[in-house]
Amino acid sequence: MRIVLFLATNLAILFLLTIVIKLFGLDAGSTRNLTSLLVMAAVIGMGGSFISLALSKWMAKRATGAQVITQPQNEVEQWLYSTVKRQAEAAGIGMPEVAIYGGPEMNAFATGMSRDSALVAVSMGLLQNMDRRQIEAVLAHEISHVANGDMVTMGLIQGVLNTFVIFLARIIGSLVDSFLRGGRDSEGGGGIGYFVTVMVAQLVLGVFASLIVMWFSRWREFRADAGAARLEGKGAMISALQRLAAGHGESTLPKEVAAFGIAGSFGKLFASHPPIEERIAALQQQA
Repeated sequence: MRIVLFLATNLAILFLLTIVIKLFGLDAGSTRNLTSLLVMAAVIGMGGSFISLALSKWMAKRATGAQVITQPQNEVEQWLYSTVKRQAEAAGIGMPEVAIYGGPEMNAFATGMSRDSALVAVSMGLLQNMDRRQIEAVLAHEISHVANGDMVTMGLIQGVLNTFVIFLARIIGSLVDSFLRGGRDSEGGGGIGYFVTVMVAQLVLGVFASLIVMWFSRWREFRADAGAARLEGKGAMISALQRLAAGHGESTLPKEVAAFGIAGSFGKLFASHPPIEERIAALQQQA
């Protein structure tokens, strides 16, 4: 969920910034000066990525309807809050916000701008379908994501990719616009052919850039599993993954997450998580 929200917010911001740039003619002549174009692309690309990162907690709460535990109202909330606090102290990070959101699927996520300002949320389905030892392992997995600085690293990767997407899209747009004009250069930042080509190229290149982001996302899952094993024990994390695998058919994933479940090799390229079997095998091989 957090990956999809981050990517969707990032693409929406880039789309909006592209329209603003066109309307105000901010890229007029920039394609004739590659240095200026690259600087502009870097400012927009990195800026868009970190705006997405800054909005990540707010977006996640809005999308899931997560309710933050400020004062535990019952024993379950008290246990959940205390567990996250204990794990955060062990991992050397600031106390995250702890939240519960409705949903039958067994799921949890962590997001936030920094290691000391994060959000950890679990679904009702997770609380109802896992025992406490398994839930503690899942929470430790999410805490490990925060401790590893995964969202910040993803923001940096996405920012660099945004930069090259914006840069290359405008180069392609300039070439197409020049071709449509019969080889004549445009003095006003390009016509409608330039604008449409930039938008299409930016979308296509953005999809390919997402392959790299998804590869990093899959790699970081193995790291978070290993971190959870250190915090709560390898057996607990393996047990949690086995429960997730057993309940996979029962899960009702949100449409945003289901979009990554495309069957076949194409789907694997865009998957944010590696197969559970591979994650269990990696843990079993861990010393």
